[in-house]
Amino acid sequence: MNQLEMKKIAAQAALQFVKPDMIVGVGSGSTVNCFIEALGTLKDQIKGAVAASKNSEELLRQQGIEVFSTNDVSSLDIYVDGADEINPQKMMIKGGGAALTREKIVAALAKNFICIVDSSKQVDVLGSTFPLPIEVIPMARSQVARKLVTLGGAPEYREGVVTDNGNIILDVHNFAIMNPVEMEKELNNIAGVVTNGVFALRPANTVIVGTPDGAKII
Repeated sequence: MNQLEMKKIAAQAALQFVKPDMIVGVGSGSTVNCFIEALGTLKDQIKGAVAASKNSEELLRQQGIEVFSTNDVSSLDIYVDGADEINPQKMMIKGGGAALTREKIVAALAKNFICIVDSSKQVDVLGSTFPLPIEVIPMARSQVARKLVTLGGAPEYREGVVTDNGNIILDVHNFAIMNPVEMEKELNNIAGVVTNGVFALRPANTVIVGTPDGAKII
């Protein structure tokens, strides 16, 4: 079974958490794209969705699902998103698709953060297999990069990428994140950082892992 098939298994399993008349929080990325396609089968049962990226908004509209703004809702029952890495404590690295800031905003509204992944995304230590994305105000790029070097990271400018918020991304290599909560706080305190891709202060509540043996719910 290939990676896409495992993503589809996880995405399909997340539908069991979608209830009638719900506004569903939706993240971004390839696994979420599978979920949006599956959610289209329930478009007549739900009120609509709040999306964490412009790309996800467009895909939802293509499925005939009404898109709401985060400012239209006070809370969400569920938020479904993927991850680039996830540890046993349900903490994540996200931002491979450069939507990390908006993903954190929508995740903060949700009572139940459901992370859908294939089994390749499970790690013991965050930063093991994937660089840490950080969204940065453009004028602070070099300044932030120098600070990241002093913290032991190797930042790389993601060329040609502009976030939905008009900012840039630095991908930090060589970070083994032993204390994700403290790392998330420390990086967010650097002047010029909008947010970083450590999701530890708001970890997932539920993890659905697509495997060759079906969906595993943690």
